[in-house]
Amino acid sequence: MTGRIHSIESMGLVDGPGVRSVVFFQGCPLRCLYCHNPDTQRGGGQEISAQELCRRLVRFRPYFGDSGGVTFSGGEPLAQPEFLLECLRRLKAEGIHTCLDTSGVGLGNYGEILAHTDLVLYDVKHFDPQGYRAITGRDMDATLAFVEAVRTAGVPIWVRHVVVPGLTDGEDHLTALGAYIATLPGVERVELLPYHTMGVEKYRKLGIPYALEGVPPMDGTKLEKWNRRLNEICRRGTKQERNESYEH
Repeated sequence: MTGRIHSIESMGLVDGPGVRSVVFFQGCPLRCLYCHNPDTQRGGGQEISAQELCRRLVRFRPYFGDSGGVTFSGGEPLAQPEFLLECLRRLKAEGIHTCLDTSGVGLGNYGEILAHTDLVLYDVKHFDPQGYRAITGRDMDATLAFVEAVRTAGVPIWVRHVVVPGLTDGEDHLTALGAYIATLPGVERVELLPYHTMGVEKYRKLGIPYALEGVPPMDGTKLEKWNRRLNEICRRGTKQERNESYEH
């Protein structure tokens, strides 16, 4: 079983718990306005077998400790479901914690993939259909189907949301985001990610127009209040889910 990857980050600290190796898959069906990895969107990358990839990843196990592991990111890992599943199976057989960093836009049949996934980093692009299409160029059906699969599988979620000045940073927007997060299953944590411009130069090199040209980076300190507020919503939701499970 082979797939195509863009790159491997051997020891990442921001893509899930602990020290993690992060595998960036090649290919993504979305065209997000703020994507900072346009070089992962289309074909190309490196072809590699699941066996060889996992052999490389297992070598980093001494650095993972008790809390780290491997995160599959992209691109969109769900766009290569058979390859992803084979990698997940091999890593779980080695006792390694697995994390899926995804927008939830794949090809369906997520049950097996989620059965071998310990944590989902769910990238919430937007919470309503019009806003979602404006940011991604796609409708929400695929990502909503993924959320329901996660609900059925019972895999915990960390929600991520990119906050862009003038686009997703308004008080009304973030309040509605909190209401949406309250409907998601098993949310353990919320991370508001401040928009940055570090990917702009990649667009120039690829000859692709950058849709947010001139939009300044988001000041992360302005998100601290909302990070606290949204994580409080998350904690209340987790407590309610736990109580409901006890009742049943």
